[in-house]
Amino acid sequence: MRIVVAHNRYREAQPSGENTIVDAEIAQLTAAGVEVLPFLRSSDEIPSMSKAAKALLPISPIWAPKAQHDLDRLLVEHRPDVLHLHNPYPLLSPWVVRTAHKRGVPVVQTVHNYRQVCSSGLYFRDGVICQECRGRALGVPAIVHRCYRDSRAQSALMATTLAVHRPTWRSVDRYIALTTAVADHLRDYGIPDERIVVKPNAVPDPGMPVPPGNGFLFMGRLSPEKGLDLLLSAWRRHPVGTLGPLRIAGDGELRPLAEAAAAERPDVIYLGQLDRPGVRAALADSAVVLATSTWHDVLPTVIIEALAAGRPVLGTALGGIPYLVGADSPREPAGTGPAEVATAAPGEGHVPLPVGVQRGEAGWVVAPEVDALAAALPLASSEASTLAGAARSRYERTFHPDVITKRLIDIYTSLS
Repeated sequence: MRIVVAHNRYREAQPSGENTIVDAEIAQLTAAGVEVLPFLRSSDEIPSMSKAAKALLPISPIWAPKAQHDLDRLLVEHRPDVLHLHNPYPLLSPWVVRTAHKRGVPVVQTVHNYRQVCSSGLYFRDGVICQECRGRALGVPAIVHRCYRDSRAQSALMATTLAVHRPTWRSVDRYIALTTAVADHLRDYGIPDERIVVKPNAVPDPGMPVPPGNGFLFMGRLSPEKGLDLLLSAWRRHPVGTLGPLRIAGDGELRPLAEAAAAERPDVIYLGQLDRPGVRAALADSAVVLATSTWHDVLPTVIIEALAAGRPVLGTALGGIPYLVGADSPREPAGTGPAEVATAAPGEGHVPLPVGVQRGEAGWVVAPEVDALAAALPLASSEASTLAGAARSRYERTFHPDVITKRLIDIYTSLS
């Protein structure tokens, strides 16, 4: 099997989980015996482009003529079975879908964000969830609010690109939705069930978990949409020391908030930005991992890392978080097989649920509100050890690289 993997890499100065996932999938597919033909561009190429090439940049999200020429040549020469597209912006353009179809090559796209509809791709603006562009022929609100790169001109270009390529996106042969929430987004956009497959990302297996530590771990980018302020407000509802320690790892614009909380309370520990050994140590020391996003977070990798380490997760009921912890009730698209997620019913070792808290297979989800999160913290602390094994089992069954790679190959096979 021969697969073209097409991806516009984000700048190296801007850490990108998407770049990491694409690199990992290429390596996993190659190890599984698939011939991968990378068709990659990088936004880091832009500063060194010729003046002529830079002059064409404003239209590249719509068309990108050089990319189409290079891709067409690759398709003719190698005759691949499938083109797998990730991010097309700005140097590839969604036009690669049309170029592939012109040569009779089916297209799979992994949907990493909401950019079929939203110019920023986040459904988040000015600190709150925003879906004003849903259902519009042209995303005028995105232009008014400068949603793309804080530029009205660039936002107008992206909104126009999304309008022009609505037929392009609807011609994609198979969409890979990372979670059931992304599948719902695609259905809302008009994609039929039979062209949507739910397949999450994988993280490497760290090995069998060590026994749970104590307390909670918040790990990730310290930015408003990740909900650090929500978490700290909920944490302050409890007397010092009653929940064990709260460890905060990461960096970003809200770092002063984390540092101030650590100075204020001895049960809050700010760990700073961690390397991989530091992440493993922080997971080992903790009993529960927190994912308190206040936006429709697509697929926070920290949750999969937590499950791999045998740590249940307490998160907000937004985006892909309920799916990841097995606390959603998915309507599986055709072709995905039996649903792999289930909501665990209260049973031995469980205490009654506070209002607004839902228990899943490998954790708990709550509304993104202080009262709900504050009520869930002691519950998660008391039940952490009973869900540790379920967390690891969910990882092995749903997010292990071997499982994910097989599912990806099955998707390609269904089209080739």
